[in-house]
Amino acid sequence: MNWLYLVGIILFLLGLVISIALHEIGHLVPAKLFGVRVTQYMVGFGSTAWSRRRGETEYGIKWIPLGGYIRMIGMLPPRPGDDPTRLRSTATGPFQGLIESARDAAQEEVRPGDEDRVFYRKKWWQKVIIMSGGPAMNFVLAFIFFSILLVGIGLPSWAPIVSPETQTCLIPISEQRTECKPTDKRTPAAQANLKPGDRLVSFGGQKISSWDDATRLIRSHGPGPVQIGIVRDGRPMTVGATLIAQDRPNLQDPKKIDKNVGFLGVLPTEVMERQSLGQVLGYMGELTGRVAGSLINLPAKMVGVWNAAFSGHERDPEGPVGVVGAGRMGGEILASDLSNEKKIAIFVNLLAGFNLAIGMFNLIPLLPLDGGHIAGGLWEGIKRAYAKIMRRPEPRYVDIAKVLPLTYAVAFVMIIMAGLLVYADLVNPLTLTG
Repeated sequence: MNWLYLVGIILFLLGLVISIALHEIGHLVPAKLFGVRVTQYMVGFGSTAWSRRRGETEYGIKWIPLGGYIRMIGMLPPRPGDDPTRLRSTATGPFQGLIESARDAAQEEVRPGDEDRVFYRKKWWQKVIIMSGGPAMNFVLAFIFFSILLVGIGLPSWAPIVSPETQTCLIPISEQRTECKPTDKRTPAAQANLKPGDRLVSFGGQKISSWDDATRLIRSHGPGPVQIGIVRDGRPMTVGATLIAQDRPNLQDPKKIDKNVGFLGVLPTEVMERQSLGQVLGYMGELTGRVAGSLINLPAKMVGVWNAAFSGHERDPEGPVGVVGAGRMGGEILASDLSNEKKIAIFVNLLAGFNLAIGMFNLIPLLPLDGGHIAGGLWEGIKRAYAKIMRRPEPRYVDIAKVLPLTYAVAFVMIIMAGLLVYADLVNPLTLTG
């Protein structure tokens, strides 16, 4: 196995662990600022590999680095009439038992003097800020990674620069070859002595700023002579070329053929084009819309994952991918034959996209996700605002324990989905090539 492949997997897992750690810091910092007692800050699951207590909080790392959590006291309010210093036994009935058990577990850590430091007693907007801190941290990380990608490295784009892969002869489409024969006709570009590295700057007196400009001008010109402005080795110059008519695939729909369009015979060069910081927001906005659409269509997407795992269907490039699959992609990126610049760009884009997806997934308004707690805080704010307007007594704290049966159902579905993704990523992984 290529050692770069292993390095790529390790680097991705390291980036994932750092993202998880910062996600939990996004919860930890506002919780402490608002006076909630936080007993644990942990990165990972399972048994503890290392921990150290600082003040009232235990900080640690667990052996399975696929998640993390902070433990805040009093996440759930007591039942009406409960003595907050004493716990009641679990009630009978499966669903009510789940509610009572969760409620008691949330109360058992409350010590004398902590009555105002429990999570459920905080103002609704403080609860929303605390629970939004984790996803917000993922969005900040995504913005940082996308800024590194777009502003520092750039996005791949086709530049109007003659590529070294440009053919100098006209090869019939019916012939499956790439080498020129002595009997092949020379392209108009070859006859005009255009060379690899020449940048096209004007065509027929019209300025060229992109490869799309060049393609549009060449095709619309049709056959005949034309003056082409180029820059060669830093020196501007003009060459004359005589275009020929060719049937070429339509730019919008390659299945259609445009008849007798102008043909020069040059290929563009792929370059990394740096963007402005303002374009980062637009880029993130577009991706956010696509991720949101994927989350809405997640059940249908998981059907595709099932078919890929058990029926050998092709993986959907726009479908979900798990940690295992993303790690494999990280290894594939570093082990590829791409340039170092493109490797870094794709790897950074992978980390950015993963953070964006994690942040948005956690905002789904269902427990046990952060969005479920956020929804509870917002609902409490609405109830209190309504009571104030209507001059009614202040309502009790919103008791999210009542939806814990749904929470366990959601958690069960999430476990099944995660297992399916792991299996699909092992037997039919999504790769860079599709």
